[in-house]
Amino acid sequence: MIAWDRLNDQITRCQKCTRLVVYREEVARAKRRAYQNEDYWGRPVPGFGDPNASVIVVGLAPGAHGSNRTGRMFTGDASGLFLYSALHKAGFANQPTSLNREDGLALKDIYITAICRCAPPDNKPTSIEASNCLPYLSAELALLGKVDGIVVLGRFAWEGILALYKKLGNPFPPVAFGHGTFYSGDAQHPWLLSSYHPSRQNTQTGRLTEAMFDSIWQKVKLQLKESSQPA
Repeated sequence: MIAWDRLNDQITRCQKCTRLVVYREEVARAKRRAYQNEDYWGRPVPGFGDPNASVIVVGLAPGAHGSNRTGRMFTGDASGLFLYSALHKAGFANQPTSLNREDGLALKDIYITAICRCAPPDNKPTSIEASNCLPYLSAELALLGKVDGIVVLGRFAWEGILALYKKLGNPFPPVAFGHGTFYSGDAQHPWLLSSYHPSRQNTQTGRLTEAMFDSIWQKVKLQLKESSQPA
């Protein structure tokens, strides 16, 4: 775990992107009225989950009043409520909610991270900001070892994953983003499975329903079951 601690310490101290540093700290200072009595994290957010995970889940970036407040990915906002409820139903989480870093949530065979580690204004990181963060995702993948698959939440994260593997000199074949898009992987690549991001904008409009999201995690379970079968 020492290597994980070192990486997470490096992430949380990051000052690479001036715009994001200013924004994340201003949000933490001003706070949302509902959270006036809470101490905001206000720093880059490291990944979270099972350090021996077979599957890595990649989102866009911390929410200004979600992960930027709690310090844990997909915790404390509507996206997290939708995500962890689905993971619990599928057997990947020990509880259906995540409200803070000390709430006892534990993940099984899943590690959750994001392309960008700081909350961006309007949830829109720039391409340069995303590129600055990719080495942290690369380091997480290296520490996890043999990752069977990657679940990608949203188009921005999808493009980030493709950019990362291209930068590493191991590009994926052209694969277009879409909800439920699946690439089966090969000797050099893990499988990829994409979903619409569980943002309030998507879930409240019906673009992403519980049934649609549940089907993603059932597909993950099927892939893990198949990979565990003897050759």
